Amino acid sequence: MSKWQYTKGLHDLGNGCLAYLQPDGGWGWSNAGLIVDGGENLLVDTLFDLKLTREMLDEMRDKVPSAAKIKTLVNTHANGDHTFGNQLVSGAEIIATRQTAEEMFEFQPQRIKDLKAGRAQLGEGAQFLYEMMAKNFDWDDVVYTPPTRTFSERLDLKVGDKDVQLIYAGPAHTKGDTLVYIPKDKTVFAGDLLFVGGHPVIWAGPVGNWIKACDLILGWDIDVVVPGHGPVTDKSGVARFRSYLEYIDTEARKRYDAGMDPYTAATEIKMDPYMDWIDSERIVINVASLFREYGMKEEITPLALWENMSRFHKAGLCNCGRQHGAFKAS
Repeated sequence: MSKWQYTKGLHDLGNGCLAYLQPDGGWGWSNAGLIVDGGENLLVDTLFDLKLTREMLDEMRDKVPSAAKIKTLVNTHANGDHTFGNQLVSGAEIIATRQTAEEMFEFQPQRIKDLKAGRAQLGEGAQFLYEMMAKNFDWDDVVYTPPTRTFSERLDLKVGDKDVQLIYAGPAHTKGDTLVYIPKDKTVFAGDLLFVGGHPVIWAGPVGNWIKACDLILGWDIDVVVPGHGPVTDKSGVARFRSYLEYIDTEARKRYDAGMDPYTAATEIKMDPYMDWIDSERIVINVASLFREYGMKEEITPLALWENMSRFHKAGLCNCGRQHGAFKAS
C-alpha cells in the first residue's frame, strides 16, 4: 500500500516539496508540483483548463504563503494537460526545453478547441476523443502562453537554497520531456515520463529512450517520485513502469516481424500483467508508434488512432471497468 494518499488536492511530501494530484489520473487528469524554500518557489506544470488551474493555485496560496505569487514555472512537456493553465501565472518565468517550446507552438489550444467543436463532422475518432476527454474540460478561454526561457540538455536552478536540476530526458512520451530533480530532498517530478496505475502514451518515442529515462531515475538516490498521472510512488513504481515498456516493445516487435497491421497487433497483445491499469485502449497508440519505430512507412493520423481506440472499446477489449460504458457508440 502506498505511503501517500491518492486524493485530489495538495499533498505535502516534506522538505518544501508538494504534489497536486488529480485522481483517477486518466485522460487529461494530470498532476503538478510545487517546490518552495524561504520566500522562493517553483511550480511544476499547470493543468488542462483554467478552472482546474485556478483551484490548484488557490489551494497552494492558501496552504503555502510563499506561493502567493509564482515566480518560476517549469513545463515538463508540451501536452495541454500540463500547459493550458500557463496564462494564470502572469509574470512568472516559464521554462521548458527547446523541443517542448516547439511542440507547444505546433499544437496550440485552438487545435483541440476545433476538434471539440467540430466533432460531429470529423467522425468517430473526434467523437471518441470528446467522450473520453474533451467533455471534461473547458478550453474556451485558454490562451496560448509559451515558455519565456528554453534550454537544451540540462538547466540548474536555485529555489531559495535548494538545488533543482531540469534534465531533458526525451524524446519519449513527447519530443521535449523533462525531469525536475531535487537531489537534497531525494525527490523527482517526472512529468509524463512516468504513469502510475495507467497505460502511458507513446506519442514520440523511441521506447528505448524512455527506458533509459527510467534507468536514470532508478540510478538516483531518491525516495519520492511524482508521476505526471497517478499516485505518488517510489523506485518500485518506476521499475514496474519500466517493465511495461519492455513488455510492449517485445510483444509489438513479434507481431511486426510476423507482418501484422498495428491495430490487429494491439488487439492480440495480452495485458494480463497490467490488468489493474486504466486506459488500456492506449495500447493502440503505443503499438502504432512502435511499428513506426521499427520501420512502418504508413502514417496513421491522430484522429485515425482515436477511431481505432473506439473500435477497441466496441470490441470489448478494454480491461478496466472505469472505461466500460464510458463511450456509447452510435
